Amino acid sequence: MTLLQTHLTTDPAALLARRNSVAKLAAAVVPSLALLVSVDPVSSGLLLTAWLVSVPAWGVGWPGLLRRLWPLGLAVVMVTLGNAVFTERKGGETLLDAGSLLVTTESLATGATAGLRVAAIALPGVLAVLTIDPVDLADSLVRHLRVPARFAYGSLAAFRLAPLLAAEWEVLGRARRARGLGGDRNPLRALTVLGGRLFALLVGAVRRGTHLAVAMDARGFAASAHRTSARRPVFGRADAALVAASALLTALAVTAAVAVGAWSPVLS
Repeated sequence: MTLLQTHLTTDPAALLARRNSVAKLAAAVVPSLALLVSVDPVSSGLLLTAWLVSVPAWGVGWPGLLRRLWPLGLAVVMVTLGNAVFTERKGGETLLDAGSLLVTTESLATGATAGLRVAAIALPGVLAVLTIDPVDLADSLVRHLRVPARFAYGSLAAFRLAPLLAAEWEVLGRARRARGLGGDRNPLRALTVLGGRLFALLVGAVRRGTHLAVAMDARGFAASAHRTSARRPVFGRADAALVAASALLTALAVTAAVAVGAWSPVLS
């Protein structure tokens, strides 16, 4: 089971899906770092288009991907509208004038650029995460990035518990409603009930984490000696080529933005 892969069918034999976990993460981080330092439609648009074209090579089906991307789509819409409304750039033709609410062609373009940037930053990470197996990722972090085994496998165990927290949150809600709590429309009462529910979830998480820590220590995860691994992930030429291709694509997108005069550094 891969990260966030519930009810999502992927092809592990696809060209990019079978690459090393660290390579996939690096390939996703490189364009994100470049986009974080600039807000322009050219580099964001080029990188977003390239990653959309690469979707079949990740072995992710479009229907499942679109179902997974709806939170990203909502975030892009909210960022676009927020920047269009609250930006100080109000030049161009007026599209909407409702008192303090003013939207012009320039403000809308500014909002669309911000939304495009968010989509271009998030999509590579989503594609990488959807095709990464948590165990492979932990093994790769330890072997290739020299991350301490205790931290890597502890993080893996914590990630495995995330679905349990979501399920326990639902159980707590149903249990409280069965006892007559949680249905009150009084905002103050609702906050009190929510606080109690969060505290109960925290207590359960601490207990489960304590039991898990003891179990992992009993299996030698706390040992300072060198650990061996049943699976030894390989970082080969194809993995290096993926990272290099991502870096080259990012460099070309940035070069194109600079060439047309669209490059706009955030700190300028």
